[in-house]
Amino acid sequence: MRIVHYLNQFFAGLGGEEAAGTGPDSREGAVGPGRALARLLGSEHEIVATIFCGDDYAASNEGAAEELLGLARAAEPDLLVAGPAFTSGRYGLACARVTGAAARDGLATLAAMHPDNPGVDEAGTAPVVESGRTAREMKKSLETLVTAILRIAAGEEPGAEEGRIGRVPRRNRLAERPAAERAVELVLARVAGERDRTEVPLPSFGSVTPAAPLEDPAGARIALLTEGALVPAGNPDRLESARATRWLQYEVDGLDALAPGAFESVHGGFSTVAANEDPHRIIPLDAARGLEREGAIGSLHRAYLTTAGNGTQVASARMFGVEWAAKLREAGVQAAILTAT
Repeated sequence: MRIVHYLNQFFAGLGGEEAAGTGPDSREGAVGPGRALARLLGSEHEIVATIFCGDDYAASNEGAAEELLGLARAAEPDLLVAGPAFTSGRYGLACARVTGAAARDGLATLAAMHPDNPGVDEAGTAPVVESGRTAREMKKSLETLVTAILRIAAGEEPGAEEGRIGRVPRRNRLAERPAAERAVELVLARVAGERDRTEVPLPSFGSVTPAAPLEDPAGARIALLTEGALVPAGNPDRLESARATRWLQYEVDGLDALAPGAFESVHGGFSTVAANEDPHRIIPLDAARGLEREGAIGSLHRAYLTTAGNGTQVASARMFGVEWAAKLREAGVQAAILTAT
């Protein structure tokens, strides 16, 4: 098989955070961990090209996945492989989006990342196999990836035996035994202490470790964020009131307060009357400016970020969080105040 391999800027050898804004590009042959992957694959399969992109660019540019897919298509591959991304959120989301775009375009694809990576949910039904938590587990992660690649090369879909995680497309098939027998067997297994056996695995939402407190708030740049869907009056950019698929940002540089009537909440999950009477109930710009004048905080970020949390999918919310973090880190923000309804 002809394989194209996707890497982020770090594993492509371009650098760390200073290169995170690098746009999509490609090189001929295997690069970085792709060389070890090529050795494990042997002579029957070839990594014909490596495509790469900075994590910040991939997280903040909607068209990045399509740009990368175009670079991959130029190499005429049989398979697009992405990662391993381990637990790196921005890298995992980029892998998920690239493989998702490839799958929609009819190209066989495969990604590798840790089960806690938000990219697992973002990938949808595009196949993802488990990797280790960090790059210290690169060798084992690549071995798992190779096993799944060989399964695809044989014309089959990788499954749990090959380390597949995340969502799997639902397809009708003829079971060897009726549901009643399988159900009784599962009950007996549960009674015997086998807690994990199931035909319908439940989603795992994981947990997030809070960041350490600020050592010096007086020198920090602070951002204001909300899931309360506060937008300029008239909702000019048409933010959804429920099941949001995107987020927006609006400038507050030079503003000491949000004027009533100039902003409104379009959130569909609560009564917005009080919020519309005083937008500071959603975005406390007036109080934040007061803290800024007092020297309690260093400065405010020039814009506030907003979305609607009402009915929004967990995968989308995770994606927003990673994108917000990338955007704010790039702007030199040290902390954020996130208001929720």
